[in-house]
Amino acid sequence: MLVTVATIIVATGLLVAARSHGQSATATTPQQASANSNASPSAPALDLSSSQLSAIKIEPVGTYLFPVEVEAVGNISFADDLSVQVFPSYQGKIIQSLVELGEEVQNGQPLYTIDSPDLIQNESTLIGAAATLELTAKELDRARSLNGANGVSERELEQATSDQQTAEGSLRAARDAVRVFGKTDAEIDQMIASRKIDPVLVVRSPIAGQVTSFDGPPGLLVQPGNPPAPYTVTKVSIKWMLADVVETDIPLFHLGQLVQVKVTAYADRVFQGKISKIYATVDPDTHRATIRSEITDPRNELRPGMLANFLIRVHDPVEATALAVNGVVREADGTMTAWVTSDRRHFVQRVVKTGLRKDGRVQILAGLQPGELAVSDGAVFLSNMLQAPPTD
Repeated sequence: MLVTVATIIVATGLLVAARSHGQSATATTPQQASANSNASPSAPALDLSSSQLSAIKIEPVGTYLFPVEVEAVGNISFADDLSVQVFPSYQGKIIQSLVELGEEVQNGQPLYTIDSPDLIQNESTLIGAAATLELTAKELDRARSLNGANGVSERELEQATSDQQTAEGSLRAARDAVRVFGKTDAEIDQMIASRKIDPVLVVRSPIAGQVTSFDGPPGLLVQPGNPPAPYTVTKVSIKWMLADVVETDIPLFHLGQLVQVKVTAYADRVFQGKISKIYATVDPDTHRATIRSEITDPRNELRPGMLANFLIRVHDPVEATALAVNGVVREADGTMTAWVTSDRRHFVQRVVKTGLRKDGRVQILAGLQPGELAVSDGAVFLSNMLQAPPTD
């Protein structure tokens, strides 16, 4: 609205200035237009005064290399395939939560601890197996020392040896069972030496990343695979962008296609990515399909839920006839027009067909040829002057 008002004011000012100097923009008849510029008989035309010429710019129509791109709007999200829900291996109540939401964690770092009945049972079996091994070892030593001299039979010695070997196997199995819970060999040795169980099961992060979800307050009973997971850890150096595109554009996209993404939080930044999935269905109500792109975010600046604009180059650039955007005017009836001249004084309005726009240039599909002189700035003033009422 402000641009339109300003345009009318400037155009009116030009007319007033022309009157004040005894000059005016003269609208020629179709016959005059044809004689002066070889234009079609119906082409509107203007003759400008010297003062009016100073308000416009003229340049030859040229060419420009237009990239063929598709733009759409999407949303940022965490990459689901880089997220891990961290459940305990066994049922138990959470004793302590060790990290907070949003913290960075390393592979193997403790996240929370639980009091596990399964761990208690296996540790009890471990301590019993260690005691049994100790007893059978003493019995074997006694049998060996008494063999022959005091009448201990070979059968008794063999039995003592078998019992000791069985006890060794039971202890190894018990150690392996406890080791499954995450206990180290040093911790296992300490339990055996002290004859005390350690009921605390430490649950560690399976990957390095950021804690992106937390649902594990102390006292909560947790079970393997029973959602919600107490913690979710995600690799955040790559994000997803999900965007809905019109179904007619679907043939333009393919996997691996490069994507440029902008978000309002970092208006001067461009994030790079590529298309990783084209979903198979189209929404029957909106007739749009979802495109998923993997966006590189090494500094973890993108946040899930951010609105993003993405740009995909779907074809090699096209070199085409081009004119500056200020040289093209959308008229009241919707047509696009430009102003051409052969002598830099007499101007003819010409209907043009436009296409791509990039870097202040408009692709001209029809109506102009390279090399023709055209108004590159101020075309809207000429169109307004053409509509101005005639002077007395």
